Amino acid sequence: MQPGALPGPVSPRVPSPRLLAAYVTVMATLTTAALLASLVYGKVVQGHARPADIVLPVLGLAVLLAAYPWLEWKGLMRGTAGHHRIAVLGMLAICAALMIADGQTWLMTLTVPVALFGVVLTPSALVAMAGAAGVTLVAGVYGLICGWDWPPVLLACAYVPMTAFSGAITMWFCHVVEELRQARADLAGRAVGEERQRFARDLHDVLGHSLQAIALRAELAERLIDRDPGRVGKELAEIQGMARGAVQEVREVVRGYRATSLRTELNGMTAVLHAAGIRCETPVIPAGLPGHVHETLGWVARESATNVLRHSTATWCLLTVWADDGQVRLEIVNDGAGAASGSSGSGLVGLAERLVAAGGDFTAEPVGDGTFRVAASVPLARGESA
Repeated sequence: MQPGALPGPVSPRVPSPRLLAAYVTVMATLTTAALLASLVYGKVVQGHARPADIVLPVLGLAVLLAAYPWLEWKGLMRGTAGHHRIAVLGMLAICAALMIADGQTWLMTLTVPVALFGVVLTPSALVAMAGAAGVTLVAGVYGLICGWDWPPVLLACAYVPMTAFSGAITMWFCHVVEELRQARADLAGRAVGEERQRFARDLHDVLGHSLQAIALRAELAERLIDRDPGRVGKELAEIQGMARGAVQEVREVVRGYRATSLRTELNGMTAVLHAAGIRCETPVIPAGLPGHVHETLGWVARESATNVLRHSTATWCLLTVWADDGQVRLEIVNDGAGAASGSSGSGLVGLAERLVAAGGDFTAEPVGDGTFRVAASVPLARGESA
């Protein structure tokens, strides 16, 4: 990056759901283990309890610590079932038994099963907090009745429900990241599909016109081979030039740099129709048309020339270009409307997509008097006029 340049938009790497769930589970389990270890430390060292008196509490805490990562993982991976919910309730029962048997020391163990409320029991953070608040309230009232110190009880009543909220938010965050990863994959696939459609449409437009013109010149040369050898040589030279031009156009389409000129396309259309014996004159084009008008209407002229040669029995073709009301309009009318002239092939569909993308209009239909009319309009860029 050059000095003083602004950094581009950040596109962080989205971890896989399993990797993120594993990270969250490990970190939450380590935090839980630290909390339970501090409770055991306070009971043994500060409470001067004998090791034999805490064997059963430690076993209960070991069950909590073993069940916690298993349930956390299942919840984050959307794999919870009925027996997982029963396991959370069993963890609550262990915490209640510890408090009843050994008092206020184990009140904070409620944070272990309560943190799983929003992960296993319910997807709603509010419902999880409400359930945790109810559990904590019951435990707090029991503790005050038993004569526990009220400041730690009130602190637990405020802190324990927040662990349920934290667990629910963690669950939501992991699922949002998973959906973001899936959305990125969907957008990438859609972008690839749209680019394939765009490339196929451009290639059809380029090769359809060029190959049709080459085939027409070759047929003309074949008819003149005995009558006018000199004209045949000229036609063969034209075919060579068209073939080289088609190769170059395909290369430019592949590179994505092809720019279409309305004037060039109309000149080419007139020349090709003349060679096919169809009367056609190059129209006057308003000066100062912006580039997007040249490109969009140039594709209309190219595809229309191919359709006139391939699908009609025209003897004349009238081309008109004009600008009014902030729109540039192209109209192509020929007298060869037949059963196949109104067919909506991929070329016309592609033209309609181009015009809609450019904010314009496109119609292609028989008029009813034996003529077929193609009409396209593209808005001028803001602040520009023809």
